[in-house]
Parts: sequence; C-alpha cells; structure tokens
Amino acid sequence: MRATKAILLVHWLLAIWGCMVFPGAYAWSNFTILALGVWAVAQRDSIDAISMFLGGLVVTIFLDIIHISIFYPRTSVSDTERFSAGMAIVSALLKPVSCCFVYQMHRERGAFLGPSQDHSAYQTIDSPEAPADLESRAHVPQGY
Repeated sequence: MRATKAILLVHWLLAIWGCMVFPGAYAWSNFTILALGVWAVAQRDSIDAISMFLGGLVVTIFLDIIHISIFYPRTSVSDTERFSAGMAIVSALLKPVSCCFVYQMHRERGAFLGPSQDHSAYQTIDSPEAPADLESRAHVPQGY
C-alpha cells in the first residue's frame, strides 16, 4: 500500500510541474488517473479500483507522449518552460515503472489479466455428471 501512495505522490508532483507548460488535456488526463489511484488506495480490496488505475496509467503513457510532442514550446523556451517540460517527460518515463508496481499490486489483490478462471462449486446445467446426492435420491420411491 505504501508503494501506491509513493507512486501517487511522485506522479502528483510531476503532473503539477508539467501543467505549468502543458495545461488543459494534459492536466485532465493526469489528474483523473491520480483520482483513480486515490480510489485504489481508499479501497484496498477493490480489484476494479486497481484495474482502472493500471489501465489509466497505461493510457496516459501514450497521451503524455502525444501532448508533449504536439505542445512542446519550440520558440524562445524559458527556464521555467524547460523545467516544466522536463518534469512532464520524467513523468512519462516513470509511468512504465509505476505500471509494473501497480500490476504487482493488481495480482496481489487476486486479479489477473486474461480469461476468467472461476473455479466455483456450481455445476452448469449441461454438465454430464450429476451430483452424488441426487443420484442416491433417484432410487428412493417417494410416496404422496
């Protein structure tokens, strides 16, 4: 759980610094994902929360690349703009590492990526095997 809080803190700081030069969509995408991260911290057993946070981190990697490549200031870059853009780039570079940690937490909560492997005690209707207790009751005559 501490790792999630550390990830949130680092990306929150980097997003704030990145928003100095990339406002608008960059801010919305990053702060939305941070809100999902807060949800994942608040509900420690929720697989949905950590899944949404992981998926959001993956999506924002690509969104950050697009935002930085389109809106990077090309003329007369001040030190503040250079710092802000650098922090946005550092955030984009750290997100794959954060995804690895969040994926590990995703697995610790009992979730996995792939087809469902639900091994419940219920049998399907089409099952050729009948439960043992039903077979034993089938031979007992019932009086009405």
